Amino acid sequence: MTRTASTARLAVDIGGTFTDVVLQARGQQWTTKVLTTPTAPEVGLLDAMNVILIEAGMTTTELDLLILGTTLATNALIERKGAKTALITTAGFRDIVEIGWEHRFAQYDIFLDKPAPLVPRNLRFGMAERINVSGKVLLPLDEAAVIKLAGDLLHEGIESVAVAFLQSYANPAHERRVRELLTLHAPKLWVTLSSDVCPEVREYERTSTACANAYVQPVMAGYLQRLETKLRDLGVRCPVYLMTSGGALTTMAIGAAEPVRLVESGPAGGAILSRTVAQQCGVDRALSFDMGGTTAKICFIDDYEPQLSRNFEFGRMYRFLKGSGLPIRIPVIEMVEIGAGGGSIARIDSMKRVQVGPDSAGSEPGPACYARGGTHATVTDADCVMGYLDTERFAGGRVKLDAKRAGAAVTSDIAKPLGLDTDLGALAINEIVTENMANAARVHAMELGKTVEKYTLIAFGGAAPLHAARLATKLGISRVIIPLSASVGSALGFLTAPVAFQAVRSWHAVLNALDTQHANALLDEMQQQATDMVRAGAANEPLQTARVAYMRYQGQGHEIPVTLPAGKLAARDAATLTARFAKAYHAMYGRAIPNLGVEIMSWSVTVSTKIKPAKLAQRISKHVAARASASRRVFEATQGKSRDAKIYERAQLVPGSVIKGPALVAEDQTTIVVTADFSLKINSLGYAVLDQHKGKQQ
Repeated sequence: MTRTASTARLAVDIGGTFTDVVLQARGQQWTTKVLTTPTAPEVGLLDAMNVILIEAGMTTTELDLLILGTTLATNALIERKGAKTALITTAGFRDIVEIGWEHRFAQYDIFLDKPAPLVPRNLRFGMAERINVSGKVLLPLDEAAVIKLAGDLLHEGIESVAVAFLQSYANPAHERRVRELLTLHAPKLWVTLSSDVCPEVREYERTSTACANAYVQPVMAGYLQRLETKLRDLGVRCPVYLMTSGGALTTMAIGAAEPVRLVESGPAGGAILSRTVAQQCGVDRALSFDMGGTTAKICFIDDYEPQLSRNFEFGRMYRFLKGSGLPIRIPVIEMVEIGAGGGSIARIDSMKRVQVGPDSAGSEPGPACYARGGTHATVTDADCVMGYLDTERFAGGRVKLDAKRAGAAVTSDIAKPLGLDTDLGALAINEIVTENMANAARVHAMELGKTVEKYTLIAFGGAAPLHAARLATKLGISRVIIPLSASVGSALGFLTAPVAFQAVRSWHAVLNALDTQHANALLDEMQQQATDMVRAGAANEPLQTARVAYMRYQGQGHEIPVTLPAGKLAARDAATLTARFAKAYHAMYGRAIPNLGVEIMSWSVTVSTKIKPAKLAQRISKHVAARASASRRVFEATQGKSRDAKIYERAQLVPGSVIKGPALVAEDQTTIVVTADFSLKINSLGYAVLDQHKGKQQ
């Protein structure tokens, strides 16, 4: 379906604390936030839909498009609340999920803890079968053993099964036969094939991905089925899309079949929003900063494209350390996510240090100031004590804040144990959580070879505008952009995402002896698969295709992506690909290696609908001082003391308005904190642009 300005489009992002909703219809936009219902996420979703449709004077039958993002798959993995899952693999290889990469991610930590596999050893079963790297069957599948195992799995109460045989990416016949046998002899089992969800080399990552998909599939499929039924009962007849981890939309059917693709769906929407904002404002180096109630997400965007990856880790034992989590190999927007949100709980450790997160008060019971049963001090409580929040307007007035409870929690948990007054206790929480986010950004920048000071911060999410200026100061960033409707930024990003699907295959090819006939046949097959998947959700929209080869020097252990030439590959394209690889390799590592052969390990074809060009911000020649509507006593973080800060209503700020900090810019669902070292201007699109005074970085 073609998306136009007259289309009634609804986007819903179910977060750990709030469910955010954006409705665009009749040339207008409505937004709202409601508390998430963690035990039944669909309840909060439907409540949010009802609230915003009543506000807009519309009914569900008038919707033309519904897009959903959810943390359900993520939470099931992290909290280990998925299905009872078994793994069927090649005999002798059932321990691959524990052996992993055979290295210590923290080499000198004698107390190192590795993440436990999703499938315990007693539920991992080896089958007699073997296929070689070329796809040739060396040992036929023992079908009788599979049939016997089907009965054993039912006896054990298994709900879902992952099947991951060696070299199944080269020949999936044995995996598919196992599915046929299990469907015949144990039809109630959910079955995930590694050759479907991750048809690539590297058995550990492929097996781990298959296990993750199997682990969350019954949970996600059940949730999506219940939701689909309730939406239909409410009169929703429009197409329903899901946001994927790679920043694209997919259908409910694909989401139920491969829910592992939805693990980072909400954060991906925020990165898509940042890409749009960067394009509109001409920012070719942007740092996306999304801070909600539970987590903070940071993503680098270069030349208007988010950093992309084929790898993702969940459940890291060490917050910033690669290899300390379990790998998932799916298309994903590269970002770092930490437990730093409004609901992050603050405490004093045994060394009298302030610690914030990663655990969160969530929506139940929530921060102490919610007055819903929470008693521990959180970041939101600190913001309330520091005077940043309007207690009557929080979350659009749907959550009334109790400043006394916030002060009592901060005093009890932080200030009193340290011998500080309440304001300084709140400042300690604020500074620590901001430093945690800054440290995550620094580490992520170093991993990617980025210079963070050269970037512009794009901030959104309910809590990000409160902390963006201070975070920018810590990172040495001099400009911050906060778009309109920033508090529901991820949901807003859903509405600009394309419908897309990435097909990936592993096929080893040495570049100077490339079999172009086989390569073209493989690419055509992948093109057809990806096109069919996209057409299932976008039957009539124009499509675009991106083709990539994952290449490396012969003998290396890791590949880099290189764009393939358009059209059919010919022998002459080997030289073109060699030159492109050398250029990409030099850009990443600072050098190329002459006279060394190049090989391709995997191939990908991504088909997507075309993205509508973004409306560009225009230069404003005249700026005027904005008029404040009120003032409030706030604790100024940059100066360590309380000051009177003017309060401005964002709805009353016109393009060209200028504000000098310290100040607060209030709106229904968030507040922009302009610290004393920043000034704010409203650009032609209504976005708040904060610029730091020269010489004020600290």
